[in-house]
Amino acid sequence: MMSLRDRRTLSSLILITAVIAGLYLCFLMAAPFLPAIVWSFVLASLIRPLHRRLRQATGSDAVSASVTVALVAALVVFPGLMLGSALLSEAVRSATNLEAVVAADPWSGLLDAHPSVAAAADWVDRQFDMQSFLQSVAAWLGRWSAALLQGSITGSINLLLTFYFLFYLLRDEEQAGTTLKAALPLSQEEFALLSERVIATVRATVLGTAFVAMLQGVLGGLSFWWLGLPAPIFWGVVMGFLGIVPFLGAFVIWFPAAAYLALVGDFQAAIVLVIWGTLVVGLVDNLVYPILVGRQLMIHSAVTFTAVVGGLLVFGTTGLVLGPLVVAVLLALLQIWRLREEAARPSGGPPEVAP
Repeated sequence: MMSLRDRRTLSSLILITAVIAGLYLCFLMAAPFLPAIVWSFVLASLIRPLHRRLRQATGSDAVSASVTVALVAALVVFPGLMLGSALLSEAVRSATNLEAVVAADPWSGLLDAHPSVAAAADWVDRQFDMQSFLQSVAAWLGRWSAALLQGSITGSINLLLTFYFLFYLLRDEEQAGTTLKAALPLSQEEFALLSERVIATVRATVLGTAFVAMLQGVLGGLSFWWLGLPAPIFWGVVMGFLGIVPFLGAFVIWFPAAAYLALVGDFQAAIVLVIWGTLVVGLVDNLVYPILVGRQLMIHSAVTFTAVVGGLLVFGTTGLVLGPLVVAVLLALLQIWRLREEAARPSGGPPEVAP
């Protein structure tokens, strides 16, 4: 016959197994909505001060949440629609321009205008098939334009879901915080530490990364516009998205553009673009990003790079937030564990060993 202790142990194991199974099933059900949930949490963290002021002014959680969501929607939807329209138009135009460049065969004109570079051009032609490269880029732009149209429906649904979750996160903020605090096996001080780290990570990642990426995109797009390169808005947005990845940035766009300018004989514009990309655009990535993101996260630059890039590879676009967030939560939990160990250590115990 099973003893009372054994029955309690078995009951605990069954309960733990049921909880783990329930959490796993809940994750499977929530996985399709993960992007909307993540971005609603991000928006809620960013606009929290505004919502609290509106709640004090209106005296109603539901009214303040509704007004806040409406303001966020107005600031996101309309600029997004205008930007998407401009991107689609310039992507189609860029594909057409590249096809025209391929048909014009710029190599012949370069060799006729600058015979002195014939040897270098011949070596480049043997090592790198420019015609095939331009054809591949033009084909990619065409596929990207079609994918943008097809993904607009999915994007609209995710956006509506984001605003849906955002409303309830704002309206039930205090209740959700109380429930989460009661569910986690953390003291009030430990929960405050974890919450502070999570909010700081979200704000540093989103605000810092978004600002750096936007600045790189604007500066890169301005250089394309100034030098007369096609589709400056499109390539500026592409450089902005690439600016999300630390230490990569807009280089992978402006450097091939400078090489193209040199290949078609516009050496002055190529030199200007290289100087601008290196001294201005590159300075943003190498100086501004570590200041805005790395110092606020209190994480080493290599760890930040791994968290952002690894998060993007594992989770997609939501990995921009989830990657650094996972690392920050892990570091916070390790800090809580260390504080508990120090509190449990008797006075006069062995000295602390530096990590």
